[in-house]
Amino acid sequence: MSNRLRTPFVIMSPHAGANARPQRNWHTTDLESRSFGGKLADAVAKGMGSWTFIIIQTAFVIVWMGLNLIAYLEHWDPYPFILLNLVFSTQAAYAAPIIMQSQNRSAARDREQAQHDYETNLAAKEEIEQLIERLYVIEQKKIDQIMKHLGLPCEDAKAPVRATRTA
Repeated sequence: MSNRLRTPFVIMSPHAGANARPQRNWHTTDLESRSFGGKLADAVAKGMGSWTFIIIQTAFVIVWMGLNLIAYLEHWDPYPFILLNLVFSTQAAYAAPIIMQSQNRSAARDREQAQHDYETNLAAKEEIEQLIERLYVIEQKKIDQIMKHLGLPCEDAKAPVRATRTA
C-alpha cells in the first residue's frame, strides 16, 4: 500500500476541547495524493461507464453504418464494416488497461478506507471503555454516599478491572 495515502490530513473540530484528538480527513488526503495519470484514468473510466458515452457511441455506430449503407458516391467502410471493427478494437485495447488502472486504484483506496475505519472503531471502543469505567466509579461513589448517609458500611469506589485480550 502506498505510504502517501497513510499521511493524514489533520483537522480539528471547532467544538473540540483541549484533550480532543485530531481527525483525519481521508478523502481530502486521497484526492491530493492522485497523480495526473491517476486522475486521467479515473476520468476516462467514469466517462466510459456513463449513459452519455453509451448513447453517443450508439449514435456514432448508427450514423457510420447508415452513411456506409446508403452512400451515394463512395462506401469508405462497406459491409461488414471492418474499419468500424478496427476502431472499436483499438478503443477497447486502450480503454481496458486504463479502466483496470482506475479499478486497482479504487481497490487500494477501499483498503485504505477500511483500515482507517478500523482504526477509528478501535479508538471509539477505547473511549467507550474509558467512559464505562468513569461511570462505574461515579456510580460507586454515589452508592457509597447513600450508604454513608444511611449509616451502612460501604466500599471505596474502584473501577472494574478490564479484561485484557491476548492476541
